[in-house]
Amino acid sequence: MKILLIEDEPSVASIINKGLTESGYSISIAPDGTIGLDLALTNDFDVIILDIMLPGINGMQLCKTIRDNKIDTPILFLTALGTTENIVAGLNAGADDYLVKPFKFVELEARIRSLSRRRGTPIEQEDTFSAADLHVNRSSKIVTLKGQSVNLTATEFRLLEFLIRNRNKVVSRIEILEHVWGINFNMGTNVVDVYINYLRKK
Repeated sequence: MKILLIEDEPSVASIINKGLTESGYSISIAPDGTIGLDLALTNDFDVIILDIMLPGINGMQLCKTIRDNKIDTPILFLTALGTTENIVAGLNAGADDYLVKPFKFVELEARIRSLSRRRGTPIEQEDTFSAADLHVNRSSKIVTLKGQSVNLTATEFRLLEFLIRNRNKVVSRIEILEHVWGINFNMGTNVVDVYINYLRKK
């Protein structure tokens, strides 16, 4: 598994690199946001781990830029900023998970495994999925309805892709949250309802 670590603290980067390498992961390290963005845009990673307080481009802007470029690689914020406002801002920026420093390495590995499962072997292998007049292309991230292009955000696309892969099946909120957002949300959240409504409108 290929992981991109964007971390400006050498001691933290060294510890994570050593631990993940020993666990069999292939790690690329970027010491600032500018280099991190270049690596994220030009390589295919399985998971991206990034700090928020980065030189060059801060983590929030970096995450948004990655998503704006239609890259759906799971993103994990690993940062000392642990307020509810920070966490909400990180998830709204397009991240899939959020872990606060100081952290236990075993938890970091568990989060990585959870995120990688979202990118696991697809139920179907073809690039294009169809349901009636709706067509979804995984490679190009193009969605058409009755021949007309539909512009979706990265999260909306992941949700639609998950639903169309599981067409004719009943999927629970927990399954949707785990596969689309990659983290364990409070089950009282209405994020699924909100995004389903976005899709229906589009």
